[in-house]
Amino acid sequence: MELNKYIEHTLLKQDAKKSEIINLLDEAKEFNFLGVCVNPSFVKFSKQYLKDTNIKVVTVIGFPLGQTTCESKVLETIDAVKNGADEIDMVLNCGKLKDGDYDYIVNEISDIKTACQHKNLKVILETDLLSKEEIKTACELCIKGGADFVKTSTGFVKNIS
Repeated sequence: MELNKYIEHTLLKQDAKKSEIINLLDEAKEFNFLGVCVNPSFVKFSKQYLKDTNIKVVTVIGFPLGQTTCESKVLETIDAVKNGADEIDMVLNCGKLKDGDYDYIVNEISDIKTACQHKNLKVILETDLLSKEEIKTACELCIKGGADFVKTSTGFVKNIS
């Protein structure tokens, strides 16, 4: 089993420097990882840097809070795809979930999936902020909206339980 092909090497800190991104990309090349996940401002650079590899460039949308508008997330997605993103990781709007605004969530996921242009869409649930029932509901909404995968956390929220 080639475990390296299951690894998405990630650097999403807000003060990431280009030199740190280059280090991340070099490590991804060295170990032939499945992909790298970088903030949107590094997508174009990363795609160019990895042009002679099969390493995917993944980026985040509405990160880390998920509280931007659907329209903003769609525009972020369009820009990311234009810049070379191979996959999109969007953050679910936890406030809308807690309010029971399920149509909003399904429509947002669907709109972003359309903007992905057939690329994988992963939805990040901030599970430390959600009850087990909310996580179950969120997963059902992700399926209904057309998400390809669900992820459990941005890593920016500390466990509050």
